[in-house]
Amino acid sequence: MTAPGSNASANALTTPAGSPFFSYRKGTLYAEGVSLAELGRALGTPLYVYSKAALAAAWSSYQEAIGAHRVLVCYGMKANSNLAVLKEFARLGSGFDIVSGGELARVLAAGADPAKVVFSGVGKQAWEMRAALEAGVKCFNVESVPELKRLSQVACEMSKTAAVSLRVNPDVDAQTHPYISTGLKENKFGIAIEEAPAAYQLAASLPGISVVGVDCHIGSQITEVAPYLDALDKLLKLIDQLTELGITLKHLDLGGGLGIRYDDETPLAPKVLLDKVFAQLKARGYDELELVLEPGRSLVGNAGVLLTTVQYLKHADARNFAIVDAAMNDLMRPALYEAWHGVLPVTPRSDSSALYDVVGPVCESADWLARARQLALHEGDILAIESAGAYGFVMAGNYNSRPRAAEVMVDGDKYYVVRQRETFADLIRGESFLP
Repeated sequence: MTAPGSNASANALTTPAGSPFFSYRKGTLYAEGVSLAELGRALGTPLYVYSKAALAAAWSSYQEAIGAHRVLVCYGMKANSNLAVLKEFARLGSGFDIVSGGELARVLAAGADPAKVVFSGVGKQAWEMRAALEAGVKCFNVESVPELKRLSQVACEMSKTAAVSLRVNPDVDAQTHPYISTGLKENKFGIAIEEAPAAYQLAASLPGISVVGVDCHIGSQITEVAPYLDALDKLLKLIDQLTELGITLKHLDLGGGLGIRYDDETPLAPKVLLDKVFAQLKARGYDELELVLEPGRSLVGNAGVLLTTVQYLKHADARNFAIVDAAMNDLMRPALYEAWHGVLPVTPRSDSSALYDVVGPVCESADWLARARQLALHEGDILAIESAGAYGFVMAGNYNSRPRAAEVMVDGDKYYVVRQRETFADLIRGESFLP
């Protein structure tokens, strides 16, 4: 992840840092065939805008890399769970990686096949287990022995069998931000790999449990092959141990985590990774195992932008501020991770530029979207915050009693509002006074 304040992309006006589906035409930024200037004026800002073609292109990059191999791609929907996004991936044949009962309900509402759903997460409650068993999900990625025992109990109460894949923590450093690294011993996720054989033996002995796979997920925004291959090597050694114990698996889940370009990163293409994974599986005699992948960010991150309007330009001795109508409640990543997002003027100006911090109206010093960006701005200008398709709206909240933004899907020269902007009535729905 690029450090805040970097200007490597220099807000290039001909090549947006995110996706080729967002480009300048006649001096205005477009999403596919739709002018973002017109979209911002018509629907207001803040506004999330997604490209349907970008979603399909990202999906195709995985399908081309998979070829004839037996692989199930389960979209990690925590990255972006809008129903229109889910519907598109379901239509393309995707499975889904879910982490809550609410996400399961969204998958079912989108008409997706529950038999292609894997249920991850460290804190599954009994009601969520029941809902998933009733729906008929592909498997549960179980992350602890207590969870395994509770799942056995719930399955027996329902007279059902829960297919289980144990999420193993391989203690591999994904070389990413500490908050999105999930495969180290100190992380809360998964079962330590040295404890996994005993956990598998327990699983095989429990009623209502059918052991079907092994799972790991080492982190997010990964741009190198080595961490994946290190994790895969440890998983294959574990499978060797399990085979000696008489436990046969049907699939290996390597998780997700492929990174995208935010600034000057070189993303890891699915084919580059999978060619090496397939070669390692074949060399070890496990190429008949079904491979499960859980990409999220790499499918949606660069398929979306956040539009925001400049409200005020504040020039101070220490720095200049462009105060916009989007805030940390709309896009949490900069405040949470000090994450870099490119900033592009929707309609660039030829005026002299200045170095600006792009900040929101929320009463927190952490409320910034970008720091030290060279921009030529006037009040009323619309900016596009790039690479906002993943972990954008899904992490949004209502801090300072701010309604959440609308979401739009662009398809060619048409656009569709796929989530209405919240109103004040939405914010107070469910609240009441004392009698």
